[in-house]
Amino acid sequence: MAVTVKECLELQLLEVEMLLSMFPKRGEFSLDADAVPSIRRYLRNADGALPPQLEYRIALDVGEAKVKVELQVLLPHMYPQVAPQLFARSDALHRQQQLQLNTRLASHISSLDSGELCVCEAVQWVKDNSLPFLENSKASSECAAEAARVKETLHRMWIYSHHIYRQELRKKIFDCAKKLNLTGFCLTGKPGVICVEGLRENCEEFWRVIRYPSWKHISCKHVESTETEGSIENLRLFHSFEDLQFQAHGDYGLRNDYHMDLGQFLEFLKQHQSGHIFQILFGVEGKLSDN
Repeated sequence: MAVTVKECLELQLLEVEMLLSMFPKRGEFSLDADAVPSIRRYLRNADGALPPQLEYRIALDVGEAKVKVELQVLLPHMYPQVAPQLFARSDALHRQQQLQLNTRLASHISSLDSGELCVCEAVQWVKDNSLPFLENSKASSECAAEAARVKETLHRMWIYSHHIYRQELRKKIFDCAKKLNLTGFCLTGKPGVICVEGLRENCEEFWRVIRYPSWKHISCKHVESTETEGSIENLRLFHSFEDLQFQAHGDYGLRNDYHMDLGQFLEFLKQHQSGHIFQILFGVEGKLSDN
């Protein structure tokens, strides 16, 4: 007999309750406040639209040094009938070591019996298997520090979307930028433009997170990288992550079809030494009208 979405969501809630009992301390288990209530509303009335996919993060202490490793979890509506999307990350891991850790994690999860809840198993696996990667990361960092002065790369990504309206999407963008210490802006409306700048690995993580699981009509149009010895702070063009909104053309109000005033946007770019980006984003040379 085929398993229904409703049955899968009921199992997902049971697993969340189990995880909350395992990680009761503040900051250990992070879940959007409306995630569980929206699923419960759907379970009471399964004729309505499907709730958002369940997404949460679990902070784990690994080893005697209690190094922080975060397990990011995204559950398809048909989990556990289909595999969850899991990603383990840690500031203590280099990119290659993080990739290796996640490859091993995915291999382990795929070896388990299908149709069974497995996030708790993934948590235990990460706690049991992260330490060798963390130790290798520490050793390689110490060798690199002895060999040469540490170099940092400022990364700046220019991201274009057909539009950006939804509040939950904007919240995800701003929360992620803040968490990763990125500066830049999010231009709300149609078109939508995001600029993030900071450490390269943090920018790449931001790009991975906001596209995940899927965001149609979005592309990274241009990337700028500048390597420096020491801090990247004096290379930033922006001092915070701004919520950028300009007056719309025409009498559109707050409808989802309003176009932002690109003349004002061009002026903003030029104020931040980025006027050349206008043509890269829109395919035309930007010109300011005479006042």
